[in-house]
Amino acid sequence: MSPGPTAYLTEKCVVRNRDVNGGKAVIAREPIAPGELVAVWSGRIVSAAELDDLSPAIRRHTVQVDEGLYLASLTADELPDFINHSCSPNAGLRGQIAIVAMEAIEASTEVTIDYAMCDGSPYDEFDCACGSHACRGRVTGEDWCIPSLWTRYAGHFSPYLERRIQRLQQARLQPRVRRKRTLLAAVDGATGNPA
Repeated sequence: MSPGPTAYLTEKCVVRNRDVNGGKAVIAREPIAPGELVAVWSGRIVSAAELDDLSPAIRRHTVQVDEGLYLASLTADELPDFINHSCSPNAGLRGQIAIVAMEAIEASTEVTIDYAMCDGSPYDEFDCACGSHACRGRVTGEDWCIPSLWTRYAGHFSPYLERRIQRLQQARLQPRVRRKRTLLAAVDGATGNPA
């Protein structure tokens, strides 16, 4: 008896051939509610050094899950791997490997995510032709740094990127906090209040 699939794609979706990079797309067969689980990736963990040893078919279906760690699919045809990138996605991450609807997804609509939610290194950069009004033109390992995406995708970044974003936000606030403390100390000193 052969083992069952290791990845998960809801029965509300189907993989169809489509004229996109990779040739396939995940399409909703039924409406999907916001927050509903769409897919769960699976695979084996590989280091950044091991990426070059992967076949092109497997490497194309690899996702970064932590600093220097990547989830490489076990086969080249795991159904959730056909969820394509869009700069205006309708799905996002919950944790490192689960994909949930960020908004209501109607039947016959392609399910997409923004790779900025999971990719934080240059291992999978490409020119983007998603056709979205918000298309960035190129998908890079630095897209997670875009502040407008922090708000748009809040709660849908991989946890390691959430930690990076929090550190960046704190670093941006530090000069303001120091300036404010200095200003308050100066005001308190000028009014005779103890600082």
